[in-house]
Amino acid sequence: MRGIVLAGGAGTRLHPITRVASKQLQPVYDKPMIYYPLSTLMLGGIREILLISTPQDLPRFRDLLGDGSQWGLSLTYREQPRPGGLAQAFILGEDFIAGEPVALILGDNIFYGNMRILEIVRSFTAGALIFGYYVQEPSRYGVVEFDKESGRVLGIEEKPANPKSHFAVPGLYLYDGKVSEMARKLAPSSRGELEITDLNMAYLQLEELQCRMLGRGIAWLDTGTHASLLEAANFIFTLQQRQGLQIGCLEEVALHMGYVRRDRMAHHVSEMPSCDYRSYLERRLLDFN
Repeated sequence: MRGIVLAGGAGTRLHPITRVASKQLQPVYDKPMIYYPLSTLMLGGIREILLISTPQDLPRFRDLLGDGSQWGLSLTYREQPRPGGLAQAFILGEDFIAGEPVALILGDNIFYGNMRILEIVRSFTAGALIFGYYVQEPSRYGVVEFDKESGRVLGIEEKPANPKSHFAVPGLYLYDGKVSEMARKLAPSSRGELEITDLNMAYLQLEELQCRMLGRGIAWLDTGTHASLLEAANFIFTLQQRQGLQIGCLEEVALHMGYVRRDRMAHHVSEMPSCDYRSYLERRLLDFN
């Protein structure tokens, strides 16, 4: 499977901190936000990744991430000149997808906890798959409607005034190789964008949409507002302080997944400036002897 990280948009809800750098380049405690969705794809076994962002932010992402080889990845980049909706990612990345299954993750979404979600990513082959996550205020999100007896998906509503369930759709989606063709058939919404909900509904009409529930063992954090950005930073800080282990550390994930050899990673770490992040990695390298 291939992966797409969508890191575009103007980040207007985070103004003024997004005036000079993308939302996904802002820190979530001690790492750039983009590290967290990248680590989710890596843990799902995905090493070929396309990052889509705005023309002004793309050079900054290239400076930060390079070609990904330091983590055993193949990173490529694509411009989204103006906001065109989440589903536009599959048109922009059509040649990258090349008819293969693909995972799309939003660059401001953080997942932590029970790794069942990653097993689902690794085993996915056909159709489309979304996740359902219980939230207290579903009207803020896209919401899945279910048949209470069979659990079959009946529909998806975007930020409904009267939600038909408490299950929101987080920003991680899996699609088969025809997703670019499906996206091209979508009509723009009233705001002139290709909506991910319309794409999911198109798969539902073909009876090819699955939904898997994410239970209490996983945390999903959306960092689109100042308050949620602070909540995410506090969440990461608390867990890392308690456990002494990093969350979203790309170097550690690459070692854990066997994407790079220890000696190569040791060289990469040795070139980092003196900092807590380097010290942590030097300690962790001892566990990979």
